[in-house]
Amino acid sequence: MSWGTPLTYALALAVAAVSIAPILYVVVGGFRTTPQIVADPAGLPDPWVFDNYARVLTQSNFWRQAFNSGVIALGTTLGVVVLGLSAAFVLARYAFRGREALYTFFTLGLLFPAGAAILPLYLMLRDLDLINSYYAVILPQVAFQLPLTIVILRPFLTAIPRELEDAAAIDGAGRLGFLWRIALPLSRPALVTVGVLAFVASWNAFLLPLLVLGDVSLHTLPLGVQNFSSQFSTDTAGVLAFTSLAMLPALLFFTLAEKHIVGGLQGAVKG
Repeated sequence: MSWGTPLTYALALAVAAVSIAPILYVVVGGFRTTPQIVADPAGLPDPWVFDNYARVLTQSNFWRQAFNSGVIALGTTLGVVVLGLSAAFVLARYAFRGREALYTFFTLGLLFPAGAAILPLYLMLRDLDLINSYYAVILPQVAFQLPLTIVILRPFLTAIPRELEDAAAIDGAGRLGFLWRIALPLSRPALVTVGVLAFVASWNAFLLPLLVLGDVSLHTLPLGVQNFSSQFSTDTAGVLAFTSLAMLPALLFFTLAEKHIVGGLQGAVKG
């Protein structure tokens, strides 16, 4: 009998509990009143209160911030997938001098902390007159996501047999035809992986939007949570409800694409 398997399951359950418990606390807390939370922070709703969520959903600010988050997240995801796929395809299928050095340069980007670039990034965006625009968030997020995207996509594109490319060439397909008709479908798990990671990271971004989006009408949901918390600091239940609704789209998106993410990361590791 192996004790490795029970221990592994126990550790997995412990990690899952630590990860899920805060989310459940926030979601369930939104169905309580602030006096209930103060009286019994770890208790369950008694009775269940739906007014907190209804109040948040009827606020125009929430929907405007959700729209801003959606535009920025979708724009970031599109940019990451298109540019990352293009760069990874060249690094995987083209032979040229300095290719590995260029790939190493991209991988070093994984070690660069985004926080260290905030000040020069802000100054550059200000000089380009991009402050208080969607581009001020989308363009930097695409740049910071590209290293991880290329690291995940390149092994998939490299693993495609050369015979398929030769067969496509015989059929009259050029490099772009091979990319569109063969490489793209075969790399779908990796594309879904980088797309979901880019979307979730963009949806949850806080520091960059805080610095470059001074216009309240352009605020995203993470900034909306901060604004709501400052405005209704004594309404703990309302803050929990707002936070739950703000993180719900990213959680659903990540959960629905979980299998594709695992497959994509496994392929990248094997590559």
